[in-house]
Amino acid sequence: MSRRSLLARTSGLVGTAALVTIPGSALLATPAYADNAYSRTPTGEEISKAYRRFQQNRSRVRTGKPSSNGWEMEKTADGGGSISSRPVPGTPLTGISVRTGDVDAVLVHVVRRFHYEIDELREGDVIGWRSPGTVRKGLPEGNQASGTAVQIRPGFYPSGTKGGFFPTQLVVVRDILAELEGVVRWSGDDRHADESLFYIDVKPGDARLATVAKKLRTWQTTPGEGAGSPVDVQATGRRKAAEKLRLLQQSPAA
Repeated sequence: MSRRSLLARTSGLVGTAALVTIPGSALLATPAYADNAYSRTPTGEEISKAYRRFQQNRSRVRTGKPSSNGWEMEKTADGGGSISSRPVPGTPLTGISVRTGDVDAVLVHVVRRFHYEIDELREGDVIGWRSPGTVRKGLPEGNQASGTAVQIRPGFYPSGTKGGFFPTQLVVVRDILAELEGVVRWSGDDRHADESLFYIDVKPGDARLATVAKKLRTWQTTPGEGAGSPVDVQATGRRKAAEKLRLLQQSPAA
């Protein structure tokens, strides 16, 4: 039975607001309903309880405030919200806490290419989500609180300083950004530089993010494509794309 049909059948049991807002996952988490999920329609009381749990978790996790890139900051990771620990295949990292979905597809790709082409990473080298109370919200690092940014080896590239990468490493950084078609920004280009920081540079719902994430997922199932595959970052076409994006992201309006 579809969620729409289910809600229509139970519309006389609970308030309209609860029926419109409650997600299917919260409903299925109702113990009494889970036992007989395929044999009966949940009662109004069960739906109401699930809705109350959903609202309680919502207030426990969400802040209602965006980070500087427009994504909502959350109070916790792995707490039932949009931010959770995601695997980083091919690296020693057990996982990084980022916003799930298209964001994690993109940021995990950044981390993997860094590991393969700039310097091998070890557990603890990458910091994803940080509590809103621990970040400077007026700086790009505030995007970590929304799960849309990662710091890679921040001890090697202290916030506020530049020049931490060798020229050959910078070529790779620029190539990664160009490969992601500008949906990620490197904070080394910001007025207050943080060369360890990479963050999503488009607003929620921007179609460009979905397009890039889809490309990355396709590469994951295509031999010879994606992070870890041989890449000639010095190829003329790639260098031109990287330079074009560099000029755009370093422009005063960026």
